[in-house]
Amino acid sequence: MNLAETETPLKQTLRNSRDAMVQKAVAEPDLSWRVLTTLNIVRLLVSLSLLGLFFAGPEPRFFGDSNPALFSATATGYLVFAILLAVSLRMRWVPVGALGVTQMVVDITAIVILTHASGGISSGLGGLLIVFIGAGSLVVPAQYPAILAAVATFAILGEQAFAQLAGVQSTANYPAAGILSGIIFAISLAAQPLARSIQASEALARKFGVDLKNLSELNEYIVQHLRESIMVIDASNEVRLINSSAIGLLGYDELAPGTPLAAAFEPLAEYVVAWRADMSQSSHPEFTLITANDNARITAHLAPLGKHGHRAGPILIFLEDVSLINARVQQSKLASLGRLSASIAHEIRNPVGAMSHAAQLLGESPVLTADDVRLTEIIQTHSSRVSHIIDNVLQLSRRDSSRPERLSLKDWLDDFADEFVRTLELQEGEITITDVAVDIEVRMDRSHLRQVLWNLCDNAVKYASETGGIMVELRAGRMQSRNRPYLEVLDCGLGVDKSMAEKIFEPFFTARSGGTGLGLYISRELCELNRATLIYLDRPSGGSIFRIVFSDPDRWDIQDTK
Repeated sequence: MNLAETETPLKQTLRNSRDAMVQKAVAEPDLSWRVLTTLNIVRLLVSLSLLGLFFAGPEPRFFGDSNPALFSATATGYLVFAILLAVSLRMRWVPVGALGVTQMVVDITAIVILTHASGGISSGLGGLLIVFIGAGSLVVPAQYPAILAAVATFAILGEQAFAQLAGVQSTANYPAAGILSGIIFAISLAAQPLARSIQASEALARKFGVDLKNLSELNEYIVQHLRESIMVIDASNEVRLINSSAIGLLGYDELAPGTPLAAAFEPLAEYVVAWRADMSQSSHPEFTLITANDNARITAHLAPLGKHGHRAGPILIFLEDVSLINARVQQSKLASLGRLSASIAHEIRNPVGAMSHAAQLLGESPVLTADDVRLTEIIQTHSSRVSHIIDNVLQLSRRDSSRPERLSLKDWLDDFADEFVRTLELQEGEITITDVAVDIEVRMDRSHLRQVLWNLCDNAVKYASETGGIMVELRAGRMQSRNRPYLEVLDCGLGVDKSMAEKIFEPFFTARSGGTGLGLYISRELCELNRATLIYLDRPSGGSIFRIVFSDPDRWDIQDTK
């Protein structure tokens, strides 16, 4: 099997693209056009300078004294030709070879006439032919430089002979004319190998340029189609490179290079600033990201770029959606809990129920002492606690699917608050509802929302009571950046330490005795089941804020109808 048979379609496409671009570069000699353009600029400057010296120069004039009328007419015509040629070069109306020959013929004619009008070879104007014929020989076909050099030689020698015969000059300077002609011949013949060398070098440079462009396109293709979400920021914390996966993860349709990181993802930008300044900061921070379509917990992996890995320079950032990983892990946990719950139901629940019932009957006996009654109460209390833990574990294993419905949040909160106050026998003012607009609607399973909010409010009451007073506030609104509805539960307790802010949502994690450590975990699971998210925030005045950010109900309605 040869190499061509083993090439992938992508490699073949890139190779064909490179070959086509190289062929186009060779077929279209940009070097020739650049040389002709440069020569025409020189032609414009020469003609303008000669006219300026002729009309504005002192008497006697530097050039044109032998025949002023002929000199001025020729210089003016030469300038007009240069202007018209500039337009032709820009539009590329004439092939480069024909245009080069035409320019050289006009240059020979004009310069020889100007030389004759200025007193012959001694004026020095003939030296301009060295420039124009030498440079023109780089671009005309190979057979023309020698011919045009011969034409220039005959023109120079002919001008000397004509001047001598016409009596313009007493003696002709044939040696100087011969030397100039020899130089012109030498320059024209040496220009051809030089032109071939320059063209070969330019073609090679073009080929390498095309290869580099293809390599850049291949790198861009690989980066943009990576499953991993990556972005590169510079020392000024501006996005220089970001692939489509990262753009989608951050919740954008597009994100142009040069965008400040603070505008793309403000929490990450703030962390990067602190991370650059403090070497002890972790390179793997985790954030909760709320977008227009979804909620995600994102882990960022920061890797400095450069030889020494200095944090002040560019940084490569890998973004990872922890929610997806946790979802897969959670499925495994739930499967294990399902098997465990079946065993718990048969092996633990029935004995615990029997103990609780026996303790209840024993407590009704008239012969028990006060100590015996206290012991039976302890048995009943802890039996109920174990039964409650079993109920929570069973609820995790058989969690029902969500049946979302559209709810008016204010009306629903009023009903919930009345029920909660009556059940816990709270005093007036211990739970309040503030800043809930009538038009705020959410879409969530009614029973799930009740369970989540009941857990949050119950925790708020318990923790607030530890500070000597109960004050629970329910507040709702819309996110400023995404216009998504949210609901907050605020308490005046002791708050949560920053190091435990994410751990409080882990299963079986509890900061105090008597809790199961499942309430917040189940609440977050139920929120995510309804495309919402539950996050913790510090309350500036002291205490805690638990915020439920709902998905956009209008967007969800559109998606469900597709």
